[in-house]
Amino acid sequence: MHTREMAFKKVVDGNPTVGIVGLGYVGLPLLAAFWKSGMKCLGFDIDAKKVTSLIEGKSYIKSIPDKLVKQWMDSGDCEVTADMRRLAEADAILICVPTPLDCRREPDLSFIRDTVQAIALTLRPGQLVVLESTTYPTTTRDVVIPLLEKNQAGLKCGEDYFVAYSPEREDPGNAVFSTENIPKVVGAADEFTTVLATRLYWKAISEVVPVDSLEVAEACKILENTYRAVNIALVNELKVLFDKIGIDIWQVIAAARTKPFGFQAFYPGPGLGGHCIPIDPFYLSWLARQHGEQTKFIELAGEVNLAMPEYVVDVLEANLVANGKTLNDSLVCILGMAYKKDIDDPRESPSFEIMDLLINRGAKVSYSDPHIARLPKMRNRTDRPMGSKILTETFLQSQDAVIIATDHTAFDYEQIVRSSRLVIDTRNATRTASQNVGHGLAKIVRA
Repeated sequence: MHTREMAFKKVVDGNPTVGIVGLGYVGLPLLAAFWKSGMKCLGFDIDAKKVTSLIEGKSYIKSIPDKLVKQWMDSGDCEVTADMRRLAEADAILICVPTPLDCRREPDLSFIRDTVQAIALTLRPGQLVVLESTTYPTTTRDVVIPLLEKNQAGLKCGEDYFVAYSPEREDPGNAVFSTENIPKVVGAADEFTTVLATRLYWKAISEVVPVDSLEVAEACKILENTYRAVNIALVNELKVLFDKIGIDIWQVIAAARTKPFGFQAFYPGPGLGGHCIPIDPFYLSWLARQHGEQTKFIELAGEVNLAMPEYVVDVLEANLVANGKTLNDSLVCILGMAYKKDIDDPRESPSFEIMDLLINRGAKVSYSDPHIARLPKMRNRTDRPMGSKILTETFLQSQDAVIIATDHTAFDYEQIVRSSRLVIDTRNATRTASQNVGHGLAKIVRA
């Protein structure tokens, strides 16, 4: 049987084993989607703690309950392992590994390269390899395929094995959209592989959108997140300006969004967080430089967003000084270390930059986050072994200031306003609370 026919029969007409490499905030929900659809799943991660946790039926991601993990393990249709030699068992391999920036804010593809090299060692005829990690256009064609072509069996892309790209679109904390109902964009190295990958995803995802090439699929993801980064930078820049002239940016946005066409609301904050929005524009800027171009608009947006944590700390310091205090030795509690509301994901959270700036300026810093009991080790961050504080009235009264960096629903904003001396609110979280509490308010500054 021809290799293409064999692959189609197994992946499309049969019940393929789906291998997912990288069991984090993208890979684990993806595994859940394929398992729910009846696929046999094989999860891979180099982090032995994650593998052990899953084998024991315990989840480390809030959106994936322990009960579901236990069902996977008990079903016999799902295994997790750190043994990359077992990649040969998968009919389709989906790569969901991190793609951070290095110290020069250039793409770090080391996780992708290491994973692809491991796949190449066990690559067999008929396998489909799909990169899902966010990256710059041309990565799959210029990095992934050449590494796979070095396989020891002499297998050729498009003839013996097949390569596609499908950007992840996870939105942690979103109760409306999940992996299964977010449209999946798929681009491939050739027309046959486009069909193969599209039909695979149809088994688990309600809508799949095929595009003409690998590069279109890669650029799609970059566009989506750059669009958000640029618009957030715009409102962040306007926030700084409007604060100086006494205009409430939140009221401005509320008024503007009443227009039923031509406007989409974006909101200011203490900086960008998550794995995609703070990173993707820099990937695009790097790619532009490789082609002798400059993405001035995108780079300016990046500068604005990167400056927001320092702006927040500057606002705090100015208000402390106005009250006769200095930032040095002041007690400051950061409320929220996750990068967005009601999730446990701290990746690229601006709260960590705010914490570092405060500590460097001599403040005595603590944090409270109902979803992050202890600060995890962060890439390119000083390890700070702290635990979350309980926001009692006594504790809040003991602090010189609190900074609302993430507007978790679990926070009691009326208590925070009633008990704190100074509140720096970067999320407009205290507006209703300050109206309800009435007398005896803390000084509230929306930064």
